[in-house]
Amino acid sequence: MPPHVASEIAALPRLRVSELRARFAAVCGEPTPSHNKVWLIKRIAWRLQAVAEGDLTERARQRAAELSADADLRLSAPRAEGTQGNTVPAPALTLRMPTDERLRPGTILTRRYKGRTLQVEVREHGFAFDGQVYRSLSAVAKAVTGSHCSGHFFFGLAKKGTDQ
Repeated sequence: MPPHVASEIAALPRLRVSELRARFAAVCGEPTPSHNKVWLIKRIAWRLQAVAEGDLTERARQRAAELSADADLRLSAPRAEGTQGNTVPAPALTLRMPTDERLRPGTILTRRYKGRTLQVEVREHGFAFDGQVYRSLSAVAKAVTGSHCSGHFFFGLAKKGTDQ
């Protein structure tokens, strides 16, 4: 690589994003919508090297075009079912209960909220409250308050700012 190109590339990280965008437009001949500094540096460096040392040969460009034309590109995600009519079984839903000793099945969590006493029973696979079984304490807290909050915090099992 010629020394002047190497020094230009080495100076790119010191430029601000606005300066890199202007440099990109000058080097590539078109503006860019990107504001990602790392991406801009890589693209400008690649273009500077391509200009200094030569771009792809016409033969290489034609071969790349042939390969891309022959590629079987998927435009949508595969179906969950097999294509020959045989169905792929969905993975079983498993609910992992926390290993917290305070949440053993059969434990009753009690809390007063807006003049009402709430009782939640810890079950083997969820939390029972008001005749419904919820997957998590947070789901119970959301059903009670109407907004998302940590179930552990709501029921007094964790202090604010802890990961429990």
